[in-house]
Amino acid sequence: MKQITLLGATGSIGIQTLEVIRLHPDHFSVYALAFGKNIEKALPLIKEFSPKIVVVQDKTIKKQVESEFPDIQVLLGTEGMIAASTAADVDVLVNAVMGSVGLPATLAAIEAQKVIAIANKETLVTAGHLVMEAAYRYNVDLLPVDSEHSAIFQSLNGEKPDTIERLVLTASGGSFRDKTREELKGVTVEDALNHPNWSMGAKITVDSASMMNKGLEVIEAHWLFHIPYEQIDVILHRESVIHSMVEYKDRSVIAQLGTPDMKVPIQYALTYPDRLDLSMTKRLNLEEIATLHFQPMDYERFRCLKLAYQAGKEGGSMTTVLNAANEQAVELFLNGKISFLDIETLIEQALESHQTIAKPDLETIIAIDQETRSQVCSYLK
Repeated sequence: MKQITLLGATGSIGIQTLEVIRLHPDHFSVYALAFGKNIEKALPLIKEFSPKIVVVQDKTIKKQVESEFPDIQVLLGTEGMIAASTAADVDVLVNAVMGSVGLPATLAAIEAQKVIAIANKETLVTAGHLVMEAAYRYNVDLLPVDSEHSAIFQSLNGEKPDTIERLVLTASGGSFRDKTREELKGVTVEDALNHPNWSMGAKITVDSASMMNKGLEVIEAHWLFHIPYEQIDVILHRESVIHSMVEYKDRSVIAQLGTPDMKVPIQYALTYPDRLDLSMTKRLNLEEIATLHFQPMDYERFRCLKLAYQAGKEGGSMTTVLNAANEQAVELFLNGKISFLDIETLIEQALESHQTIAKPDLETIIAIDQETRSQVCSYLK
């Protein structure tokens, strides 16, 4: 029985992780749940899974949870997430919290030698050098939950690293894949949240529409699989059936296929190296799909992806700025403060004004993150 701490319990990945846990009660148990402000969604989950610890974002919600569940320990904020992630009985930390807020808890859990199922790409984008150095030092497995990285991870099983020619990440193209840049000028938040293939949270759906999500995945793949950016490609694949692939030096290509359902990579991260039944997921029927489509990536059309490659190759603190600027800009867009195309403009301005620090420590990363968010907001004034 694996004891799970789940950060981001009320988000899209968190809810689907709990669906997997619910399906296999003999294999998994929830030790701790962490969520932000969505208490309406959280309360029934706490009641159902009876965690030992609940972590919340503010004191008002803390009091409400304590009044509803007097026998459960309720903790607060970053320190609470660290405590829930490093408790002695925890086997696996699932980092599904949105944004860079989960970074300190992830680093602490690595030091406590917990298995990390990482669904939070911002952690590696913001501080990949710190996370991977810690994982090596403490000999901790970092198991990817993103469908693309899980596909690459599975396609690498049993192969030698020095035989890899390149990684190929597939991208659905998001909500606006058929629109020109001119047509993007009038798009709304509702348009952006209408993803053709996946059911995801608002922030990641907007990232998919801008292609920043794929850019963050490129940076994450660089860290997870120790591959130079020059050997990581992105291809547009509308159906999201091939989740990603690896080309080897002998020109063999190994890919992982499946229906677009996040429960598959979530469960694989929780069960690795084993596999369990997942009958709730639709079986892949290639006869029914019949045709798969592929297109080369247009980096001028999808400028956020181009910016992500540039920041990744620059390295150091530049990827921290990329992530923080994007998070802040997407929040402004979702709140109706800026247009969709303003997202990439604000990110580019933040990158151009930053002087790179080669190997920032955690304190410096947190400071740069906060400074960048304030800077992005100041552009509006």
